[in-house]
Amino acid sequence: MQAKLIRAALAGLLAAIPAAGSTMGNSGGGGGTPSMSAPQFDAAEEYRKGVEALKTNEYGRAKRAFARVLNVAPNDANTNFLAGMADAGLNDFKAAARHYERAVRADAKMVVAAQELAVTYVKLGDLTKAQSALARIKALDAACAGSCQDAELIKTAISTVEAALGQPARAQLTTNPPLMFASAGVGDAAYLRAVGLINEHRYQEAIDTLERARASFGAHPDVLTYLGFANRKLHRYDVAETYYRQALAIAPDHKGATEYYAEMMIERGDMAGAKRMLARLDSICTFGCAEADELRRWVEAKGAPAS
Repeated sequence: MQAKLIRAALAGLLAAIPAAGSTMGNSGGGGGTPSMSAPQFDAAEEYRKGVEALKTNEYGRAKRAFARVLNVAPNDANTNFLAGMADAGLNDFKAAARHYERAVRADAKMVVAAQELAVTYVKLGDLTKAQSALARIKALDAACAGSCQDAELIKTAISTVEAALGQPARAQLTTNPPLMFASAGVGDAAYLRAVGLINEHRYQEAIDTLERARASFGAHPDVLTYLGFANRKLHRYDVAETYYRQALAIAPDHKGATEYYAEMMIERGDMAGAKRMLARLDSICTFGCAEADELRRWVEAKGAPAS
């Protein structure tokens, strides 16, 4: 039954996850759109491999692929959610619960992860935690008040968890992810839309849109870089730093992440750190590049240079 449910959940996803490109995404947020660029360690390709493996019920292979992504992006909600599905396919529900917990911590509004976490608690016999997880979903429902994008998804999650609690012995993981894994074209469109929103200084809207792109591509450094940039503009420096570090863990030579992270260091008074990043950019850009030139202006001005 478990294999059948996961096959249903993954049906069609392989074609929806973009294949890796052939060039490294290393400019501002990327030299093009995420489906056309790939870093030295291609987390997007590992993400795709994991989905391929889930689709064919190769749960061990899926687990290994997602583990490689999580090694550099441990807080990626989508990857943790899928890693949980792989664990569930292996009947390792304790491991599945840990991944679902991480997914929910990373994205408290990921309804499908919250649902599967609650049902997994039921399967583990921990009804107290299941009830607590259900309460969190109901809190999302109250905040949504039937008018948010996930309104129907939340209602379905509540009924699914309540059914599992009513018959614990028959609890099943039944997630059929909605539009979480959109096509490469949809992901690219979301990414480009987010860049436009950033240019318009509509940073929170950009973050929401980038999350849709990240669902398509996994932990892609271009998407992570712009998530860092938008959060930085909202003065969420700790959050921004997390995204920049993730981007650079995946693609150490990512010029955009290096530049933007250094600019944030200057904003926070870390001139020594910014100068180290500038030296790093100069080593990457053998013949010079716009990112190094812009950062050099920031360093010389000890802050945002006059336009």
